Amino acid sequence: MPELWSISEVARAFGLSVSALRYYEECGLVRSTERRGRVRFYDRAALEQLAYVQLWRDDGLMSVADTAAVVGSDSVADRRTLISAQREVMLARIRSLTRAAAVLEHMLGCRTDRALECPMTGAYINSRVDAALSGEDFVDDFLPPPTDEP
Repeated sequence: MPELWSISEVARAFGLSVSALRYYEECGLVRSTERRGRVRFYDRAALEQLAYVQLWRDDGLMSVADTAAVVGSDSVADRRTLISAQREVMLARIRSLTRAAAVLEHMLGCRTDRALECPMTGAYINSRVDAALSGEDFVDDFLPPPTDEP
């Protein structure tokens, strides 16, 4: 008879709540091996499936729906399509977060008492207000474009 672990043991070992593990079951991401009364038990294969799910959820930062799609895919081509789309979303998010961090870095280093008196911040704010009042799309960037100079 294979070794089995209770839902609470599995949740604790994998850093999940019992309710999260139940939710994963509802979504079809993992399946308990057996039940004894109201307690679910998992064998090694179920734990491997859970670790595979965590690869996509925790390490790949994919939503439950995207994880279910990848885990449920039958072919490498399908998986690659799903992964590529997720990767593009993530790279766009990284670019956005990198820009946000640079803006915050500038604001931390700004030496003016009033942010609007900062040449960079003031110019950005004025451009944004002018665009809003003229009904134009605002396309200016707070940060100057990177230079190729060392």
